Amino acid sequence: MRDAVSTAVAGLVLTGGASRRLGIDKATLRLAGESLADRTARVLKGVADPVLEVGPGHTALEAVREADPGAGPLAAMAAGGAALAARGAGERAVLVVAVDMPALDPALLRFLVAAPPADAVVPRVDGRAQVLCARYSPGALVRAATLVRAGERSVHALLGAGVVAWVDEPEWGRVTTAACFADVDTPEDAHAIGLEGPG
Repeated sequence: MRDAVSTAVAGLVLTGGASRRLGIDKATLRLAGESLADRTARVLKGVADPVLEVGPGHTALEAVREADPGAGPLAAMAAGGAALAARGAGERAVLVVAVDMPALDPALLRFLVAAPPADAVVPRVDGRAQVLCARYSPGALVRAATLVRAGERSVHALLGAGVVAWVDEPEWGRVTTAACFADVDTPEDAHAIGLEGPG
C-alpha cells in the first residue's frame, strides 16, 4: 500500500558516490532482487513529491548531475536543490537520502517530514550526524550552492550555517530502529546485509 505522499516536501536520492572502498557502484547492489537505487527511490517516492535522482541515472526518476560529478554530497545537494527550483518545487523542504541505506524506513522519513521547521532536521546515531538521511529547508539548499561555489565540500559546513534540529534516539526510536541508518561502505557491510552484485 502506498504511503500518503506529502506535497509539502520533495526528495533527492544521491547515487553519485565513488564507492571506492566497496569496489562496485553501491547503487547497483541488489537486495531481494531490487537495486539499492530503485529501492531508495521507491521508499522516498512514497513520502515525497517530486523526487529526483542526483547521479548518473540508476533509477527511473528524472536524473540531474552536479556541475562536477564526484564532487561530493554537498555539491549533489546544491545541484538537486537548483533542479527542484527550476521545476517549481523550490519552496518545499527536501528529504535528502543517500543510496546506500538498505533498511531505509518510510516511518523515519514521515517523522522527518512532520518535524517542526528548521534549516535542517538531522538524526544522530550514537552522536554521529546522519546528514544524508535528513530534511533540509529550501534556504539550506541555496546555502549549499553558495558553499560549493566557495570551494566547500563538506555537508557539515552547511549545518554550521543554519538552525539544526537534532533528532536523537529517544525521538527517532519511537518510529524506527538503528538498523534503518546502516549504510554500505565495504564488501563486509554488503555481505552482512545480504546484498548481491548487479545482474
